[in-house]
Amino acid sequence: MKTKKTVIYSILIIVGILIFANILSERFFVRLDFTEDSRYTLSDATIDLLEDLSEPVTVVAYFSEDLPPHIAKTKKDFKELLIEYANRSNDMVVFKFINPNENEENEKEAMQQGIGPVLVNVREKDQVKQQKAFLGAVIQLGEQKEVIPFMQPGTAMEYALSSSIKKLSVIDKPTIGILQGHGEPFQNNLKQVNAGLSVLYNIEDVYLTDSTGIDNSKYKTIAIVAPKDSFSITHLNALDDYLAQGGNLFIALNRVEGNFQTVSGNAINTGLESWLESKKITVSEDFVLDANCGTVTVNQQQGYFSFQSQVQFPYLPVVNSFTDHPAVKGLESVVFQFASSINFNGDTSKVRYTPLLTSSTKSGTKTAPVYFDIQKQWTERDFPMSNVVMGALFEGNLSGTSNSRIILISDGDFAINAEEQRGQQLNPDNVNLMVNSIDYLSDDTGLISLRTRGVSSRPIDELEDTTKLMLKYLNFLLPILLVIVYGLFRMQLNRNKRIKRMEESYV
Repeated sequence: MKTKKTVIYSILIIVGILIFANILSERFFVRLDFTEDSRYTLSDATIDLLEDLSEPVTVVAYFSEDLPPHIAKTKKDFKELLIEYANRSNDMVVFKFINPNENEENEKEAMQQGIGPVLVNVREKDQVKQQKAFLGAVIQLGEQKEVIPFMQPGTAMEYALSSSIKKLSVIDKPTIGILQGHGEPFQNNLKQVNAGLSVLYNIEDVYLTDSTGIDNSKYKTIAIVAPKDSFSITHLNALDDYLAQGGNLFIALNRVEGNFQTVSGNAINTGLESWLESKKITVSEDFVLDANCGTVTVNQQQGYFSFQSQVQFPYLPVVNSFTDHPAVKGLESVVFQFASSINFNGDTSKVRYTPLLTSSTKSGTKTAPVYFDIQKQWTERDFPMSNVVMGALFEGNLSGTSNSRIILISDGDFAINAEEQRGQQLNPDNVNLMVNSIDYLSDDTGLISLRTRGVSSRPIDELEDTTKLMLKYLNFLLPILLVIVYGLFRMQLNRNKRIKRMEESYV
């Protein structure tokens, strides 16, 4: 009887502890984060943002129920993030979840708010069918609101949420200037970059004239992207004056261009490269070649049949090597159309030179002009170089006595949405490279690291053969090994019990 009471008391105590722990978890949300990039730990920028809130922020999340596990995890992660936001902000962030699939009224409400459904594949009774799913949220502060129409599974949730709150709460945005007048692309060709920058900045076109310079007090940073026409001496002097006032420049410069119609590549001269040369910054008249590269579509003929195939093209380097620096931290893969090598021969006691991104260990350069041999069979001898610099930061006395900064990328087209590719999205890290760089130059680095925080892209094809083999056998053998170890443990446990029962003192 005593034993029975003890068991009942023990069960009641355990149930009580569970109920108490559940109540505490509702009030105090804590989670341990062992991820490599600490993606489940709020950044200092987010914490500062939440602590400075003067008005309540309301988040209405429209998430469907009964979704496949890998998509349903998005809702779970977002809810946990909102709980942490609420706790950190002293309940200045309030939220609720609505299931639009529950009834037509909820679905209509979601769509009116700017959150449309997406189709997801759902397996049901050995059949795959498509189901409408909603994965969005509306963030509201006072009369203003921001919409996250679709929360892509695996993306940087904290950046999406924090940047939306920041956009609603910021009063006076600093201004970024986009230089025009030298054949640069218009803002509608930089729409993805503009979308990223507009969270924290106003964006304006800047035209240089013979009588006016650049107002350093107005523009935090000036961006010069892919100029095609020549810069006059007056305009170059205006850039010098801007730097002399402590201004910052982001320059994405095409030193070479490739033409697939003529199957050739040539050098480009705008005067900007000579201006950089005067500061001991050289963008060479060469094409960077890289074994880690993009592909081009080639028409091939075999007998009576013609077909298209994708061919590796080393003139389109794919960059995976980045310095540990805020401007490029978290980036994993940037795709260049054509790029040139960058060198610095100046006084490092006056100007600090920091390479930001480089080619792979199998790379090289080819001086323009060049002929593109699409069918060329590339060998290791074609890539005798490594870590060729294609993006760099220069800080110090670049003009006059004031400290200023330049971030230089040797491909002008990497962040441009081309007219012929209308509707096609750029590689995300191409956009992040330009936006992060301007964030760094403009001294607003708080949200930089969040933009690239998400599921890492680490293709298994890029791993060494020995690593791939080890992972393959580990994936296959580890579950079997665990079952065997567990079986041996149970066998030993049962053996010890049998031996114990055979003892004379056993009752």
